[in-house]
Amino acid sequence: MSISGVKITAAELESGVATIRAALKTIPTSPGVYRMLDAKGAVLYVGKALNLKNRVTSYTRATQLPERLTRMVSMTRQMEIVTTASEADALLLEANYIKRMKPRFNILLRDDKSYPWIMLSENHPFPQVSKQRGKPKKDVTYWGPFASAWSVNQTLNLIQKSFLLRSCSDSEMATRTRPCLLYQIKRCSAPCVDRIKQDDYRVLVEEVRQFLSGKSTHLRETLATDMAEAAEAQDYERAAMIRDRIRAFSGLQDSGVINPASLHDADIFAIWQDAGQCCVEVFFIRAGRNNGNRALFPVQTDEESREDILSAFLLQFYDSKPPPELILLNQPLSEPALVASALSKAAGHRVEIMVPQRGEKRSVVLHAEQNAREALGRRLAESAGTQHLLSETARVFHLETPPERIEVYDNSHISGRHAYGVMIVGGPEGFHRRDYRKFSIKSVLTPGDDYAMMREVMERRFRKTSDAEASRKYARMPDILLIDGGQGQYNIVKKVLEELGVEGVKLVSIAKGPDRDAGREWFFTDDQPPFQLPEKDPVLYYLQRLRDEAHRFAITTHRASRSGAIRKSELDRIEGIGPVRKKALLAHFGSARAVKQAGLTELTQAKGINMETARLVFSHFHPDTEI
Repeated sequence: MSISGVKITAAELESGVATIRAALKTIPTSPGVYRMLDAKGAVLYVGKALNLKNRVTSYTRATQLPERLTRMVSMTRQMEIVTTASEADALLLEANYIKRMKPRFNILLRDDKSYPWIMLSENHPFPQVSKQRGKPKKDVTYWGPFASAWSVNQTLNLIQKSFLLRSCSDSEMATRTRPCLLYQIKRCSAPCVDRIKQDDYRVLVEEVRQFLSGKSTHLRETLATDMAEAAEAQDYERAAMIRDRIRAFSGLQDSGVINPASLHDADIFAIWQDAGQCCVEVFFIRAGRNNGNRALFPVQTDEESREDILSAFLLQFYDSKPPPELILLNQPLSEPALVASALSKAAGHRVEIMVPQRGEKRSVVLHAEQNAREALGRRLAESAGTQHLLSETARVFHLETPPERIEVYDNSHISGRHAYGVMIVGGPEGFHRRDYRKFSIKSVLTPGDDYAMMREVMERRFRKTSDAEASRKYARMPDILLIDGGQGQYNIVKKVLEELGVEGVKLVSIAKGPDRDAGREWFFTDDQPPFQLPEKDPVLYYLQRLRDEAHRFAITTHRASRSGAIRKSELDRIEGIGPVRKKALLAHFGSARAVKQAGLTELTQAKGINMETARLVFSHFHPDTEI
């Protein structure tokens, strides 16, 4: 017998079945966990059952098992049994064993990294806020988890701006004789040198607790009231400080990819399976904020259903961390009630598992599913091996040798405004980011004229020039020129290349099908009719990844241009106000809107702004007011 290329003799299979039958003589009918071991005592498989005897008996019918489990039975030489009080207990124990023993035939969650948390010390007159991984400490309050160090660092930086709590260790604080840089840049209240009273610091601590616990509405209202009172009392320095805190606080509220209003504490899991592999994307929502996301890739999943993979994944995932009260999935579990019961028992509170069908919860799950699909696509492209992919790409497009340089082009604009074309480069070493180029479109465009944009980009890329800088940038010609578009884009680029006398470049256009479905792309080139690749072809994944990287670069370039235009201040339009005075006004008031709302006397309080300049500014914003 041969299973997946591995030969299994009849004697080996019979020996495994005999081992299981011998164990059945003493296996009870109660709930519990069973372990299958090989001749050396290594754990092959861990399973749970409501009725151990019935479940283990199924392994004696080896011919009815999946290939993977048939091979496992042939290697089994010992069995170990642990009974439990309930099936939920068995499920938790199974997950613990799998994560600790890593049996070769189980679905395994390979997630060895610990998740960071925000911690607030409780045993110090001036509590410290910082991040922590690993085992919890005493006298510390935690918020999290966060999906990555980047997510928690971003939140900590904004907490420092908003609440001015110290981040230094107790020993560092005890030895300081003057404030550190964080105090100078207004990210700490410097309790180390008594720049803040203990009672005032405690107020900041309580505000942090409110915010991280999701009680932000009341906190925002309190700060707004305090700022108004300070302004009314003409304590402008304090009012400005509170204004800066509110502004930073608003940044905290808006951080993250998704911030669903209908969710307070929840974890979102979306599974995507393709080409014998799967990805589970995890999003953490805490206190109504997105704490980041992470893509995880469980193994031993090729013969398993999504329902079984996700069930095994959840139990292993929460083996070392507490689950929230709500878990959202894109896929029903094989035993949803049992998994919910087990997680509730482990957490000490009710855990609800949902597969939402509509509304904001459904949108959040679909967002996670899209991330899972894209992450798996990237992984599949990488796992195939870049060199092999390039060889296969050469075969698909009838090249004599694997391409060394693939240039990919895409455009981005809104009705012709902030229009950019971009070029990204791929090759044997992956993406060549130093060779990426941006083309700010200079010609006047008819809204939606992508053909004119592509023509300009191609002309600027391939036009022969004596300019030394241009020659350096484009010294190497591509082996493959890949553009995102259909037959029309292909014809435009082909004509430009012919006009410029460009030879030896393989032109390929990639376009989605009529339904815009990824995986059904059409390819246009010169020596074969339009064609499609098989949906799970590694070359297709590779070309999609190149196309998607160009699209990502085009979108980020366009957004940066648009944001730069938005950031241009209204102060730029005031005659007589140069960069120095503009900077002084923004530094004092914080924004152009605040300058616009300032009175004449308030304007003169900014550094370098005399009464004459103040009148210029005030008259610009209030042309109908006599001064």
